Amino acid sequence: MVTVNLGMLHYVLDHVYGAFMHRTKLSPPFFSRGWGGTKLDLLEKMIRELFPDAAGQNWPPALIQPIWRTVWETRTACLREGVFKTPCDEQILSALPPESHTARVAFLVPKSVPPQKLACVVHLAGTGDHTFERRLRLGGPLLKENIATMVLESPFYGQRRPLLQRGAKLLCVSDLLLLGRATIEEARSLLYWLESEEGFGKMGVCGLSMGGVHAAMVGSLHPTPVATLPFLSPHSAVVAFCEGILKHGTAWEVLREDLQAQSATMTLEEVRERMRNVLSLTDVTRFPIPKNPEAVIFVAATDDGYIPKHSVLELQKAWPGSEVRWVTGGHVSSFILHNGEFRRAIVDGLSRLQWKEDPL
Repeated sequence: MVTVNLGMLHYVLDHVYGAFMHRTKLSPPFFSRGWGGTKLDLLEKMIRELFPDAAGQNWPPALIQPIWRTVWETRTACLREGVFKTPCDEQILSALPPESHTARVAFLVPKSVPPQKLACVVHLAGTGDHTFERRLRLGGPLLKENIATMVLESPFYGQRRPLLQRGAKLLCVSDLLLLGRATIEEARSLLYWLESEEGFGKMGVCGLSMGGVHAAMVGSLHPTPVATLPFLSPHSAVVAFCEGILKHGTAWEVLREDLQAQSATMTLEEVRERMRNVLSLTDVTRFPIPKNPEAVIFVAATDDGYIPKHSVLELQKAWPGSEVRWVTGGHVSSFILHNGEFRRAIVDGLSRLQWKEDPL
């Protein structure tokens, strides 16, 4: 009985936090400027071209050349920050806000260990994660396991946030697809750089919430096996914006008016159906199975008010060989309390990969 009450408490905490963040007028809702017009049409067309034919899954990542500066250095570790031009093609680049054209990363590496004996995990941002700090704290203790941490600042976030955007509240629906597409390209290029330029022996990609969806996509589309570690993540953005708490923080009336300007009168349910249709493009179960599904570990929460259990299980079912681990708690409490479980999943996922052969 105590467990049930605790579970309910975690679930209620998610809803209280969600109500404070998304139902109060303290910040604007998501998509306060509508669908995004021709940008959305372009993105829908580009993403649909990837499915159902998975031939595009092995398109080679673009080579990047980050420019680095050292933030601090000790006897055992070094933290550098780098910038590089986003490797997206011209169509995506022209749709991205100018502030997002330059990618920013933080790179925390153990010293005195040759790179071929090191692993590195690229950490992708969850909703509202504008800085490097939380993900560096997650990765920091892994230095002693010879695991480096590469933290990518998302497009539309941090120093890459458009001038008119408040916090994490994306202005248009097209921005969500743009953010995802650019993050995937940048993360794949970082993994390729770590392997081909730096010579790391193993690679992984992880993320929390929205970052976990992107991590799953990157793991699916990367041409070589990587440990893929989605934490507290749904199988699709449909779950977050149409089923979970974020539906209360979405500008449905604005979206309805935007659609009605283009066509006939629409009900709110028809608007939500249009949203489901657009966001179905983010459904990871439609993506190819990763090269090494045994190195995929999902960590999910038992009482998550944002991500229902069925969503996590759909991903596991789509990727046979992958593992789901459950932590007790809700979305918010697990985000705070279960970093140890996230680190354990990173270590275990990487342990299921072969070390890259040393070049002769």
